[in-house]
Amino acid sequence: MKKLTLAALEVAGKRVLMRVDFNVPQDDAGGITDDTRIRASLPAIADVVRRGGKLILCSHLGRPKGKKDPKYTLAPVAKRLAELLDRPVVFVTDCIGAEAEKVAGALNGGEVALLENVRFYAEEEKNDPAFAAKLARLGDVFVNDAFGSSHRAHASVVGVTKHLKSAAGPLMEKEIRVLSGLLDKPARPFVAILGGAKVSDKIKVIENLTKLCDAVLIGGGMAYTFLKAQGHPIGKSKFESDTLEVAKRLLGPKLVLPQDHVVASEFKADSPASIVTSIPDDKMGLDVGPATVGSFVGHLRRAATVVWNGPVGVFEMAPFAAGTKAVAECLASLKATTVIGGGDTAAAVTDFGLEDRMTHVSTGGGASLEFLEGQELPGVAALSDA
Repeated sequence: MKKLTLAALEVAGKRVLMRVDFNVPQDDAGGITDDTRIRASLPAIADVVRRGGKLILCSHLGRPKGKKDPKYTLAPVAKRLAELLDRPVVFVTDCIGAEAEKVAGALNGGEVALLENVRFYAEEEKNDPAFAAKLARLGDVFVNDAFGSSHRAHASVVGVTKHLKSAAGPLMEKEIRVLSGLLDKPARPFVAILGGAKVSDKIKVIENLTKLCDAVLIGGGMAYTFLKAQGHPIGKSKFESDTLEVAKRLLGPKLVLPQDHVVASEFKADSPASIVTSIPDDKMGLDVGPATVGSFVGHLRRAATVVWNGPVGVFEMAPFAAGTKAVAECLASLKATTVIGGGDTAAAVTDFGLEDRMTHVSTGGGASLEFLEGQELPGVAALSDA
């Protein structure tokens, strides 16, 4: 890690502005339905508190489109964080301005405040210099522990680093270490599993991983674009017509495509399902079939390193979850290094109760994808050098 880390940063008696990822799912009543991201930030928070830093946390929540919207307030997050820390958390009803500056200035060592949603200002996503300067006024130093937001060049991720010495938090540090290990010198055989809906989202990842990996297993909706490119019948399965030429170019000996499919006539959980090797015109593929699962598992059992980004079927619907569950259970049984690339894949692994049996479950879907493309993330590049 060539960047400054929180462990090497002097925080005692200083105001520590820390970017965290508290973008947590909530129910209609504003109750938090999954606090995984809050829990993931606790080591960084505890470290600053233990060393007597005055901690000011900032985050986004949802997409309020640059306006104050009570639906996206971080107030419930402040309440949950206080419960997890078993100490008071001051909630600030704005993220810049007089009230925020007053609270930040009044904090004692070891005390914690949480600012209101930074995306209540359109300037946040525009990385507006004046907004970033106002945010930076709240801290003496800056810590980024929000890997999941670090592929965005926003004010609270990149802009503030122009004004404050900036360090990576422990979660950020771990993500970079694990994902860098995949790109640098992975133990072989190295196998990737790529799923999800669109080839277009993952063109650069497929290009990069086919160079690095010994096999790339393709499932999910994106598989049908590849099968169509090969001339196979895909029925009513969703595919990307404008990506067919790219798919043809990406086809090669390392790409392993589905041999059979779980199909139905409609995208509905109660639509009768069947297993086919050739998809009829009136059906759509919604999961990989048992022969494909057998093929995938064969590759995975030989692997020393596995990275998985994207479910291989519509795992949210029980009749079409078997493929994704079989992949997750296989990975959980391996002695290999197993890295789950955030987003829906992390949700699936968590749903199956298997997250503790993976080497690493990334907190950043989009960020981990961009990292696997070989790109430097703006939020990481902006940190101070060690």
